[in-house]
Amino acid sequence: MTHTRTHPRLTAVLAAATLIATANLYGAVAAHADDTTPSVPPGTEPSASAPVKVDPNDPDLKLPEGATLAAPKVLDIKSVVEDQGGEERREDTNTDVTFALQAEVLFAKDSAKLSDAAKSRIDAIAQEIKKQKATQVRVFGFTDNLGTHEHGVVLSKQRANAVQDVLSQELNDPNLTFDVRGYAEQYPIADNSTEDGRKKNRRVEVTFPRTQN
Repeated sequence: MTHTRTHPRLTAVLAAATLIATANLYGAVAAHADDTTPSVPPGTEPSASAPVKVDPNDPDLKLPEGATLAAPKVLDIKSVVEDQGGEERREDTNTDVTFALQAEVLFAKDSAKLSDAAKSRIDAIAQEIKKQKATQVRVFGFTDNLGTHEHGVVLSKQRANAVQDVLSQELNDPNLTFDVRGYAEQYPIADNSTEDGRKKNRRVEVTFPRTQN
């Protein structure tokens, strides 16, 4: 279905968290949090590094007897903002910006032809790419788990190509490179057992490096 109504854009801040783990104590009681982050395509995992070096032999560190320090690790800061209808979501990390557009905003059902309302959405993303002065852009297409995997791969790649075509025309930058892929139902961000979840999983994501604070 093509959506023509307009929602206030990017108004609900869903999450912003900073997680810095500089020391894990072996031999002491450890606290942990369940990892509920959706899986991501290979090569797109966070790559933040520890901001400071920790000396495990520092005498000022008060460790229980027999305890040692694990290697320091930093998890990316992630801020997620989406519009009221959930049709568009923006994720910001330490290193990347990702826009996710639901397929219904861009395409008719089972189609890779962009709707009339799609261009303004994609143009706004192109302006952010210009602002960040990015030279590499990933455009990944995804579907829900209905239908065959083979059909989903073809459709998600065709949709990613359609979005990339508009970005390329808008940016018109010979130094800009694109990585365009279709993943079908792989890497869902919501529960495919409900229509609301499947709607979120039918999406095109555009990701590029952050170069400005």
